Amino acid sequence: MAFQILLNVFIALTWMFLSISFKPTTFIVGYLLGLVMLFMLRKSFKSRFYMDRVLAVIKLAFLFLKELILSNFSVLKVIVKPEMPIRPAIFAMETVLTEDWEITLLSSLITLTPGTVVIDVSDDNKTLYIHSIDFTDIDEAVNSIRDTFEKAILEVSRS
Repeated sequence: MAFQILLNVFIALTWMFLSISFKPTTFIVGYLLGLVMLFMLRKSFKSRFYMDRVLAVIKLAFLFLKELILSNFSVLKVIVKPEMPIRPAIFAMETVLTEDWEITLLSSLITLTPGTVVIDVSDDNKTLYIHSIDFTDIDEAVNSIRDTFEKAILEVSRS
């Protein structure tokens, strides 16, 4: 990935020198031309095209913002009710993530989402213990996390 980025910058700088124009717009045009060239040559690289990973990171950020907003409204509905009909629970979730940074990112995203907190991670880094403020179904909660955050993190980290 780093090689592709450096190659793209090199193509942009070469474009600037060949155009004999050292303006930022010339660099941007060269960068975009380099991006198109690298996209056409993406099969010749061992790793995946680096813009795929950039787009996956952007997708993860928007997914987190969407989940953050939805969970804020969900927690607000629970708090505003006068009788507070909450059903707090702690459940375990098996994860397929293996790298420490992936598990840390997943734990952080779950904890930053209102209504849920990662309490502990097992010693083998395969199970997360999560506290939920309003719990209905363990399968629904686990599948929700797997289908959103875990899937998006896998898109970012795996080639």
